[in-house]
Amino acid sequence: MRFDVITLFTELFAPFLASGVTRRAFESALVDVHLWNPRDFAQGNYRRVDDRPFGGGPGMVMMAEPLSQCLAAIRAQRGDAAPVVLFSPIGQKLDHAQVQGWSASQGAVLICGRYEGVDQRFIDSHVDLQISLGDFVLSGGEIAAMALLDAVARLQPGVLGDQDSHQFDSFNPALDGLLDCPHYTRPEEWEGMTVPAELLSGHHANIEHWRRQRRLELTATHRADLIEAARRAGRLSPADEAWLASLPKTCL
Repeated sequence: MRFDVITLFTELFAPFLASGVTRRAFESALVDVHLWNPRDFAQGNYRRVDDRPFGGGPGMVMMAEPLSQCLAAIRAQRGDAAPVVLFSPIGQKLDHAQVQGWSASQGAVLICGRYEGVDQRFIDSHVDLQISLGDFVLSGGEIAAMALLDAVARLQPGVLGDQDSHQFDSFNPALDGLLDCPHYTRPEEWEGMTVPAELLSGHHANIEHWRRQRRLELTATHRADLIEAARRAGRLSPADEAWLASLPKTCL
């Protein structure tokens, strides 16, 4: 798949694309990333890409024409009608289901806004989807683009050391959409705290039973909405419901 990223700060992506386990996806072009600077498509000696907002007010607004010219060059090179995504506070919050969809797609064109935003006429003419990371504001869309690329890359075959690793991530359907359980490693005792006995038992059924209960407990405590979603989808067994009913009310 191919992602074309329109950003005024292409240099921010260099260490991201060359670091961590996800670099395997980028170096092998399983996730092929192309960086484009709209300033390269701006006119005049100063290659201006922003201007003051009509109606007054603070800040600057990214101009439609350089973005439009940049997008046209991407379209010509790609030769397809890949969706155009803008990272924006009004967008739908990115979640695991969306990431899974992108991981099986042909990619997209990602617009990283800056300043006070992007000229609405460009959005109305070219943007197919807007995505948000949450209810907060970033200085630009670059971090959001990296978050999407990282999440998509780690789902590609051969990227993670253990191909089954992502099946046990929080929110994954393999875990019925629940949060993951706590994890422990050596030493068995650290600062007076020990590893739960179930994890040291070597009894696989007991270990999985313990992990299931911890997932349910953590999810009920921190994300009760995920419990309700799993319940509506019929993913909770009678044993799950009995365990949830036994938890203190503060967990529900």
